[in-house]
Amino acid sequence: MAKSSNYQSKKILLNRKVILFSLSIILFAMTLRTPLTVVGPITSFIRDGLGISNVLAGFLTTIPLLAFAVVSPFAPRIAQRFGMEWTLFYSLLLLIAGIVLRSLGTTSLLLLGTVLIGIAISFGNVLIPSFFKMRYPLHIGILTGIYTVSMNLSSGFAAGISYSVATATNWQMALGIAILAAIVGIIFWIPQLRGEKVALTSSTSKGNGWAMLIRSPIALAVMVAMGMQSFLFYTMAAWIPEIYIAQGIDANHAGWLISIMQFGQIPMTFLTPIVAAKMTNQRPIVLMFSAFYLLGFTGVLMEWTNYAFLWMIFLGFAGGASFSLSMMFFTLRTTTAYEAAELSGFAQSIGYLLAAIGPTCFGLLHDVTDSWFVPNIIFLIIAISLAVAAYIASSNRTIHD
Repeated sequence: MAKSSNYQSKKILLNRKVILFSLSIILFAMTLRTPLTVVGPITSFIRDGLGISNVLAGFLTTIPLLAFAVVSPFAPRIAQRFGMEWTLFYSLLLLIAGIVLRSLGTTSLLLLGTVLIGIAISFGNVLIPSFFKMRYPLHIGILTGIYTVSMNLSSGFAAGISYSVATATNWQMALGIAILAAIVGIIFWIPQLRGEKVALTSSTSKGNGWAMLIRSPIALAVMVAMGMQSFLFYTMAAWIPEIYIAQGIDANHAGWLISIMQFGQIPMTFLTPIVAAKMTNQRPIVLMFSAFYLLGFTGVLMEWTNYAFLWMIFLGFAGGASFSLSMMFFTLRTTTAYEAAELSGFAQSIGYLLAAIGPTCFGLLHDVTDSWFVPNIIFLIIAISLAVAAYIASSNRTIHD
């Protein structure tokens, strides 16, 4: 009887630990996109309030992506020195500082705060996948699903309410609402600082940093896949509404179509990691999301606007699956948590650099050709490039093979 009671107590304690860990991951994920998505709907408020140019206002969404590209390679080594749990905790503190500075109402602090926000988010982007591998290596799929769904839901909600908050109060308050998730996230993260820790060390890694990754076909394929899906997501978010407006759809309807695409990602961001974790290789998933991308972009290219809702659903499914699978590659194609962090930093550094230049280059191409036909062809080319890279990355190999 005593043994049974002791077993039940340990089981309850373990369940509580898993639930608390899951809640901390959900709340942490909510901090990784909300500070970014609140900006787009209120850009005009910020521009008019500070008297800045459209170029500078638009750059507010590019700064964090550039920060991701610059900071991502350094995140694993910083976490190795300070510990994974404390590094992520400090990143939340830095995020709060950035949100506060950004909301104080001056141009210089707006830019400084945005830089700090980009730096802070970089650590979560890179380290969370390896954190799953380190803490619960047998449950990476379900944890990645929870993480990506939480990120998408919170970012969509933040984008939806920021305009209303700015209208009811001011743009500073609208930017500041992102601090709520960060504060609650810190509270729920504190138990992770007190619990059992597993060191993020490279002692068991066969790697040699980026020098090894650059020579690895699998690592390069993961990097290209991450870059191509990032390019597609941020470029679609920036230009799909404009493309549909040019095809005769009113602006309000075009805005809702991009929302449909984002909500279409949610089921795939949850299901894809769970399924991928159980597969020997993930090539069937690649073929599936590639087909969705090609169908969706072909519909947009051919201007079949009567079925625009369907094309956005397809692109949402494709984007959700490709993003989640790209995140899973960091753990599936490595053998240790440190390797996962290094691969994540390597792939995301290049990936977000592509994401940062994608919308600008896409708009420039439209201006040069005075048409959306060639840019839409580029969508198809990038989708095919993503399919090839992801297909290679999906083979049952690691970065050392």
